[in-house]
Amino acid sequence: MILSCSSLTKSYLGKDVLKDVSFKLEEHDKLAIIGVNGAGKSTLLRILQEEEHADSGEISFNKNMKLGYLSQEHAFDLEKSIYDTLKEPFEDLIVIEKRMRELESLMSTSSDLDGIMREYDTLTQKFEHENGYEMESRIKGVLNGLGFEEDMWNAPMGILSGGQKTRIGLGQLLLRSPDLLLLDEPTNHLDLDSIEWLENYLKNYSKAVIVVSHDRYFIDQVSNMIMEIENGKSTLYKCSYEQYATIKKHNRDVELKHYLNNQKEIKRMQDSIDTLKSFGREKQVKRAESKEKALARMEKVDRPESLPSHIRFAFDPEVESGYDVLKVEDLAMAFDKPLFDSLSFDVKRGEKVGLLGPNGIGKTTFFHLLLNDYAPRSGRIKIGVKVMIGYYDQEQRSLNPSKTIFDEISDAFPRMTNTEIRNICATFLFRGDDVFKTIDSLSGGEKGRVVLIKLLLNKANFLVLDEPTNHLDIQSKEILEDALLDFPGTILFISHDRYFINKIATKIVDMNAHGATTYIGDYDYFMAHKKEEKAAVEKKVNKDYLETKTQRSMDRKIKNKIKKVEEQISLLEEEINNLEQLQTTDEVINDYEKYNEITAQIEEKNNQLEEKMEEWEALNE
Repeated sequence: MILSCSSLTKSYLGKDVLKDVSFKLEEHDKLAIIGVNGAGKSTLLRILQEEEHADSGEISFNKNMKLGYLSQEHAFDLEKSIYDTLKEPFEDLIVIEKRMRELESLMSTSSDLDGIMREYDTLTQKFEHENGYEMESRIKGVLNGLGFEEDMWNAPMGILSGGQKTRIGLGQLLLRSPDLLLLDEPTNHLDLDSIEWLENYLKNYSKAVIVVSHDRYFIDQVSNMIMEIENGKSTLYKCSYEQYATIKKHNRDVELKHYLNNQKEIKRMQDSIDTLKSFGREKQVKRAESKEKALARMEKVDRPESLPSHIRFAFDPEVESGYDVLKVEDLAMAFDKPLFDSLSFDVKRGEKVGLLGPNGIGKTTFFHLLLNDYAPRSGRIKIGVKVMIGYYDQEQRSLNPSKTIFDEISDAFPRMTNTEIRNICATFLFRGDDVFKTIDSLSGGEKGRVVLIKLLLNKANFLVLDEPTNHLDIQSKEILEDALLDFPGTILFISHDRYFINKIATKIVDMNAHGATTYIGDYDYFMAHKKEEKAAVEKKVNKDYLETKTQRSMDRKIKNKIKKVEEQISLLEEEINNLEQLQTTDEVINDYEKYNEITAQIEEKNNQLEEKMEEWEALNE
C-alpha cells in the first residue's frame, strides 16, 4: 500500500464539498475518480498534492514515495527548445553523463588512473541503473506520442499554445516516472492518436496512477478501480466503467424503490390516521393515536442522495423522412489550401453515423456545407425528401449572448406560452429565476443545455451534432445518449468521445484528405478493422522491405560478381596481349615449338575470355 485516505472532509464558505472520502491505493493500482462537475474531484487531487489541506481526516503516504501532479500552471523557460524542456526531468543523469565524458578524456593524461576508473565505474553503474542510455529514446517517444513532429523539437517553448504547453507538462511528468501519478483531465488538448498513445503508456506504467477524467473509454482502458464522489462521499468499484454504470443504475433503482415504497406506506398510515380523527369519536381517536405512535416508531427510509435530479427528455420528430436522407458525391472543399476532395458517402433513415477523421481535415466545414453556409469547390450534397435538419453547434454560435435563456427560447419559438417555456427550461435544470440569466453568463455546459432545448423543440428528423458531449459531465452525457438511442430519426455526428461514439454509432465514416472509408458498425468494430488494415499495411511494408533487402543483397552480389568478372576479363585481355607481343619476337618466330606453344596458350586464353564475356552479359541482363 502506498496511499491511505480516511474520512477526508473539505468545505468552502460553509458548503461541504467532501464529507467522507476514504480509499486505499496499492503500488500498481490505476484509480479513476468520477463524479459530476463540482463534486470535489480536483479538490481531492489538490489535497493529495498538498496544494490545499483537508478540514479533517487522515492521509498516509508510503515513506520515500515520489508523487507527480499535472498542474494547469507551468513555469517554462520560453526561450528553451521543446526538446531541451523535455530533458529537464533527467538533469541528474545529464550531470552524471557530463562527468563520465570528462573522466574519459582524463584517462589518457591523469596520473591517478585508479581513482578515475573507480569514479567512472561508480557513475557508469548508476547511469545504467537509472536507464540513462534510454534517455534520448524515451524523450523522442514521448514527443512523438504527444503529437510533436520532429521539425518542432528545436523550436522555442514560447511559440506553443496553452494546450501544447500542457502537453509538454504532461510529457515531463511521465518522464519523471513518479511512484504515484496524479492526472486531472489528462486527455484535454490531445487528439485521438495521442490519447491512444497515453492509454498504452499508462497501461504499461509500472507504478500507481490516480486520474480524474470524463472520458469513459479512457477510464475503461486505463483503470482497474473506479471511485465515485457523490454528495461529498466516496464509493469504490473494482470493475470497468461499463460494469460500474450497470451496478450504479441497479443500486439507484433499488434505493428509489425502497424509498418510494416507504413513502407509500407512510402516506397510507397518515391517511388512515387523518380519516380516523375526522370521525371525532373517542374510540377512533384512540385508534388514530395508536397508529401515530406506530408511525413514529416506523423506520423511515431517507430520500436517496444518489437519486438523479438530472435532465430526462426525448427527441420527437414532427414527420418521418424518406429512406434516402443524405447523399454526398465527390465533394471537395478548400479555403487558402485544400481540405478534402472526392468525399462520397450516404446516410439512410434511422442510421446513426459517426463522422471521424484527423483534426483539421474539415469535418465541421462539411457540416457548414450541409447547412449551406459555404459553397463546395466541386461535387454535390443531396438531401432527401421530407428531411428536417436540427443542428447542434459545438461553438454555440446559434445563441445570442445578450439574451436571457427565456428570451432565447421565446424568440425562436414564439408560439410557446410562458408556462411551456418555463416547463421545458425546468426539464433542463433551469428553474425559477435561472431562466432570466443572460447567455453570456452561462458556463459551457449550461449553454450546451440551452442548445439542446432548441434542438429538442425543432422536432427535426435528422440531427446533425458537432461534439455534443463537450462541456457535459458523465451523467449528462448518459442522459443525452439515452435520448439519442431512443430517437426514431437519423443522426450524423462528430465526436472525440469514443465511449459516446461506441454507444451511438451504427456506422462510421472515416474522412481523409482524399475521400472517406465507411465501416458498418460501432467504434470498437471500426478500430478492430483499422488495426487489421494497419497490420496488413505493416505486413506488406515488412514484406516489401524484406524483398527490397533481399533484392539489394542480390544486386550487391551481382555487382560484385560483375566487378570480379570484369577484373578477370581485363586480366585475360592483358595476358593475351602479352602473349601476342611475345609471339612476334625473333626468338619465338624462329622456334617452331615455342611458337606453337604460345599460339595454343593464346587460343586457350581467348576461349576463357569468350566464356567470361558471356558470363558478363548474363549478369548484366
